[in-house]
Amino acid sequence: MKKHTIPKWQQEISSFKGIKSTFIIEGNINDFYPVYDPADFSGMPKAFVDLNMTLFRLFNENMAENNYEFMFCDPATGIYNKFGDRFGNIEDMIQKYTPKGKDEAFSFGIDRIFKKSCKLDDIEKLSSTIRNALVDTDRQKPVVVVMNFVSRYISSPTNLEPEENKMFLNLLFASLNAAKISDEFNTLIMIVEKFNDLPAWFFYNNPNVRTISIPNPDKDLRTIFVNKEYTEFQTNPELEAVKDKFIDVTDGLKHRELKELRSLYQRLLFKKPDTDLLDAVSIYKYGIVENMWHSIDKNKIANLEDSLRQRVMGQEQAISRTVNIVKRAVSGLSGLQHSSGQNKPRGVLFFAGPTGTGKTELTKALSEQLFGDENNCIRFDMSEFSESHADQKLFGAPPGYVGYEAGGQLTNAIKERPFSILLFDEIEKAHPSIMDKFLQILEDGRMTDGQGNTVYFSETLIIFTSNLGITRQYTDANGRERREQLVFPSETYDEIVPKVLDAIKDHFKPEVLNRIGNNVIVYDFIRPEAARAIVRGQIRKINDRIAKQNKITVSTSDEVLLYYFQKANCNEVLEMGGRGIGNLMEEQYINPLAEFIFEADCREGDIIETVIQNDAVAFVRKGA
Repeated sequence: MKKHTIPKWQQEISSFKGIKSTFIIEGNINDFYPVYDPADFSGMPKAFVDLNMTLFRLFNENMAENNYEFMFCDPATGIYNKFGDRFGNIEDMIQKYTPKGKDEAFSFGIDRIFKKSCKLDDIEKLSSTIRNALVDTDRQKPVVVVMNFVSRYISSPTNLEPEENKMFLNLLFASLNAAKISDEFNTLIMIVEKFNDLPAWFFYNNPNVRTISIPNPDKDLRTIFVNKEYTEFQTNPELEAVKDKFIDVTDGLKHRELKELRSLYQRLLFKKPDTDLLDAVSIYKYGIVENMWHSIDKNKIANLEDSLRQRVMGQEQAISRTVNIVKRAVSGLSGLQHSSGQNKPRGVLFFAGPTGTGKTELTKALSEQLFGDENNCIRFDMSEFSESHADQKLFGAPPGYVGYEAGGQLTNAIKERPFSILLFDEIEKAHPSIMDKFLQILEDGRMTDGQGNTVYFSETLIIFTSNLGITRQYTDANGRERREQLVFPSETYDEIVPKVLDAIKDHFKPEVLNRIGNNVIVYDFIRPEAARAIVRGQIRKINDRIAKQNKITVSTSDEVLLYYFQKANCNEVLEMGGRGIGNLMEEQYINPLAEFIFEADCREGDIIETVIQNDAVAFVRKGA
């Protein structure tokens, strides 16, 4: 048999069985796993079975000889033997090892799935039974006791009740004093979701304990499972052509989920015979049929650069680079150079540069152009997530904590709208723990929320914005907070770019920047030509809004436009970018215009002309 095909965790158990008295197993514990026939040297598994059966086969590789006897237990059923009396007389074992008292120690009754079972409601008696079985030397064969859902026996691993503490003391005694039968240890196997579900003192510094994590199936194992379970690939040449991509896009799914996915695909085929297998994957992950990326109008993509330039002024280089990355995202070609490229987000962009230069505006414009609605841009202001516990607000609190039922703001938003643009404004203000979470999203395109649900980001376009490198906050000699400008509108774009990139490299961990790659796009200051275009556009927008809402026509002369061009073309305004120009227009155009409309009692049908009088803008009302 080719050993490399056997999962590492199974090899580890096979190596240490009979040597270690205790195994604690965590991770992907509710899946199907491959079991192998020792006489088959092909390296292919005989079947995929549950964890109990897998453990049984690992300890009894030769079923005919039956080297170990097995006892299983869980909080719902008690003690049982899943495989019949041929592999250990469970009734005799319970009678022999359960402590007797004036109360009946056990009762039989559950005999549906299991051959025999014993429900022990007293966890101290249950643990005493397990301890007695493991330390007993008067046996012909070693015994393996498998405890499923161990964390469900207790309320909290850090605050045990007296009977819970006695249970773990019994189990610790059994672990440290397990008997050897024919030079093989009796063995305790404890199944948990994660190691810290158990009190640390139980396994810490315990030389007899081996901790083992079961990962989700890797690509090789998923390939073996698909080849064995998906007979469609052998009978349908068209499906065979997409098999490699199917295996890639199912990264992160368990074998049990792959089996469910096959059932879903067969059901969809019954309703619609031309159903695409990859569409079935999208339905399984996201619950909806329509993939909004597939429905984007190609003409919009062809004209995307021109459309964005009409809305965001003076950022030609940023827009050009953004459009190239978005085209890759729409075509599904992002991340193909990586082994897990099929599951990464559609695209990742990092917009950096001075405030008010169009970073957020470009993101909204992208959402409108791609999806027809700005609301498909989900925005998070990362200044709200600067505290140490902020990751729970985004991804959900773990079980038992306040707010657990509500879930996380980010994960809830993605469940609702999996095809969207995610905007994380001022990402440098987020707590470092959040960036650690983003590493998994950027690499694997998925995240498990606080409720244990897997949320997929592989159909999102992720955009970060940052003002790093533009200003620096410091404390002066008097203890007062100050802000220092690091770059200025007087500098050229080529001088600004390295300063901003260096600041980003200093702030973020290399592993974060590696996942963003060369997609950091630096925005320029608003230059005079762009400022003129922004002024002209804002005045037009204001006048159009007044005409629509109030039915009043406002006419702005070229002389007035030139006046505002000159006002906008100063460092104090340009340093604030488009927002600075917006503040200027509000103070010196909107406010006096609104006051004139009120004071002059302008009505529907009136015409207002703007003129220059005494080096200032004035308004003149003309009747319709």
